[in-house]
Amino acid sequence: MTPERRTFAGMWMTVGTKFLPFADAASAQLPLGRLLRLSLFQVSVGMAMVLLTGTLNRVMIVELGVSAWLVALMVALPLVFAPLRALIGHKSDTHRSVLGWRRVPYIWFGSMFQFGGLALMPFALILLSGDSTGPAWIGHAGAAVAFLLVGAGIHTTQTAGLALASDLATDETRPRVVVLLYVMLLAGMVVSSLMFGWLLSDFNTLILIKVIQGAAVVTMVLNVIALWKQEARNPALTRADRVSPSFSETWAQLVQDRGTVRLLIAAGLGAAAFSMQDVLLEPYGAEVLGMSVAETTRLTALSAFGSLMGFAYCSGQLSEGGEPHRLAGTGAVAGVFAFALVIFAYPAGSVAAFCLGAFLIGFGGGLFAVGTLTAVMAIARHHDGGIALGAWGAVTATATGIAVAVGGAVRDVVSGLAESGQLGPALTGPAPGYGAVYHFEILLLFATLIVIGPLARHTLATPATTPSTKFGLAAYPG
Repeated sequence: MTPERRTFAGMWMTVGTKFLPFADAASAQLPLGRLLRLSLFQVSVGMAMVLLTGTLNRVMIVELGVSAWLVALMVALPLVFAPLRALIGHKSDTHRSVLGWRRVPYIWFGSMFQFGGLALMPFALILLSGDSTGPAWIGHAGAAVAFLLVGAGIHTTQTAGLALASDLATDETRPRVVVLLYVMLLAGMVVSSLMFGWLLSDFNTLILIKVIQGAAVVTMVLNVIALWKQEARNPALTRADRVSPSFSETWAQLVQDRGTVRLLIAAGLGAAAFSMQDVLLEPYGAEVLGMSVAETTRLTALSAFGSLMGFAYCSGQLSEGGEPHRLAGTGAVAGVFAFALVIFAYPAGSVAAFCLGAFLIGFGGGLFAVGTLTAVMAIARHHDGGIALGAWGAVTATATGIAVAVGGAVRDVVSGLAESGQLGPALTGPAPGYGAVYHFEILLLFATLIVIGPLARHTLATPATTPSTKFGLAAYPG
C-alpha cells in the first residue's frame, strides 16, 4: 500500500464511524449489509402502522363517511394481539421442526398475516362505506377480520424479528443493533406516509385499492429479502424429542427476578406516558394555539426528528459503555420538560415553546424506548430471547393502546366539564381538557422514574468486568 493510500485509509477509519454510526452495529457474524437487510422487516411494520393509524383512519372517516367510533374500534382491534407477544416469543424459542429454524417460520407466517389482511382490507372498506347491495354486517365483519390479520402479522413479525436480531448480535453490538432497528422502523413510517399521501392526493376508491394491495406486495417483498439466509439451520434446537419448558414455567423463571418485573412495569408506564397524547398533539395546536393545518402537520416531522436525535444520542452513549436504565431515565426526564413546555405554551401564547415541546417528546420517547429495549435484550441473554422480547412488546403495545384510549376519554370529559362551567370561570374553553392529559402524562413519567431508578443504581453498583470493544469500519478487511 502506498503512503497516500495508507494515509487515506487511516483518515477513513478515524471518521467513518462518526458519519456512518451504524457501522459499529456490525460484527463478524452479522456484517453491516446483512444487518441492514434484516432490518427491512421493521420497514414493513412501520408501513403497516402508518396505514392503519394514519392513512386509513382519515380515509375511512372523511372520504368513506364511516362513523368515527367504528373507525376507532377497527384501529384498536390489532391491540387484541399485543398481550400475546410473550407467548409468540416463547413459541419461537421452543419451535419444533425438522428444518432447524426457530424464528423464520414465525416471521414468515407474520408476513402472510400482514399480506392477507392488506389484500382483504380495501374491499372490506368499500363494503363498510355502504357501496353494496348486501347486508351491512358483511362490511363490518370483513373490515374487522382485515384489521385483526394485519395486527396479528405486525406483532408476530416484530416479535420474532427482534428475537432473531438478538440471536445474531453480539453482546457488544446489541445496543447499536437496537438503535438501527428503531431507526428503520421510523424510516419506514416516514417514507410510507409520504408515499401514501402522494399516491392518494387524487383520491378515489380504485386508487385506494391499488395503494393498499401494493402495500401488501411490498410487505412480502421486503420481508422475504429480510429473511433470506439470515437464520442458520440448527436441527438440534428444533428436534421433535427436545424437552422444552412450558410457557408458564418459562414465564415464572423470567419474572422471578424482581429487576425484570420492575423493568417491564417501567416500560409500560413510560410507553403510556409518551403515547397518551399521540392523537391529541395536533388538535391541541389547532384548537388552543390557532395553528394552521400546515403548521400542525410539521409537528409529526418535529417529533420524528427528535426521535432520530434521541436514537443518535443513545447510540453514542451505549457505544461508550452507557447504562441503558439511566438512558431510559434521561428520556423520562426529557419527557417531563417536554410536556411542561406544551402546557406552558398556552398561557404564554408561544408556538415556539409548543414546537420545542413536540421535539422533546420525540427525543425523550426515543431515548426511553431504546434504553428499555436494550435492557430487555440484555436480559434475553440469560433467558430465551423470544419470551423476554415478547414480554417487552406485549407490555409496551398494550400500555400504548390503553393510554391512547384513556387520553381521549380524559380530554373529552374534562373539556365537557369546562364548557359547562363546572370547573369555574378560570378554566373554560378547550385548553383544560388537553392540559389534564399532559399533567397526567407528567405524573406517569414521575412514576416511571420512581420505578426505574433502583435498576440504574443497582447496575452502577455492579459494573461489567468485560472491557468494551468495537467492531466498525476499521475491522473490515481493506
